[in-house]
Amino acid sequence: MWIRLGISETPVFLKVVEEQRVERVPVLEVLKRQPRQVSLSALLRLPEQGPGFIVGTCIFTYATTVLGQTRNFVLMAVITQTVIGFLWVVCAGALSDRIGRKNMYMIGAASMGIFGFIYFAMLNTGIPWVIFVAIAISLVSIMTQYGPEAALIAESFSPRLRYSGTSIGYQLASIIAGGPAPIIATWLSATFNSSLPIALYILLLAIIGIISTAMLTDYTGKDISAEYVGV
Repeated sequence: MWIRLGISETPVFLKVVEEQRVERVPVLEVLKRQPRQVSLSALLRLPEQGPGFIVGTCIFTYATTVLGQTRNFVLMAVITQTVIGFLWVVCAGALSDRIGRKNMYMIGAASMGIFGFIYFAMLNTGIPWVIFVAIAISLVSIMTQYGPEAALIAESFSPRLRYSGTSIGYQLASIIAGGPAPIIATWLSATFNSSLPIALYILLLAIIGIISTAMLTDYTGKDISAEYVGV
């Protein structure tokens, strides 16, 4: 809260305030005028949110019960995973300024869909160092998406609706992808006694994410201060 209150409003929003174009009920207005962008913002996050919860939380159960590794071993691998992800997300965001938000995001989503199979193949070798590497690098594809994600989603909404639209779309993904993902992954593993269905589930999320991202307009390097057409 202290950090948030200390952040200045963007020049774009200050202009909206100055011109007295602030919406009184922005939530209703964005759902009325830009429902497509809200829906696509939620759906494009599926290959970032779902796999993120699987490799970050579900891995503890899978690695300790199925693979027989100690919790301390898994914890160290996850800490390494976090450090690598933290370093890479900055690079991914910077690269998206050069190659475009959509392009960067779809690269991340596509690589996540492929990596799901590689990830579980490495885990199922049962070799400790291979398992460690698999866990350690498992956030790279996710952070490739997360780097440009904030700008990609925010820029999709008209200035006076941007904050509300971004927040609704972003948080909807937590409900439809992030929260259920560990439960679905655990059920798939227990039901089929195999990690392949989990990899296929990740691939499905990636396909949905790529299609949703492709349907959004890329505003990288464009003027995002004007009202968008039809809004």
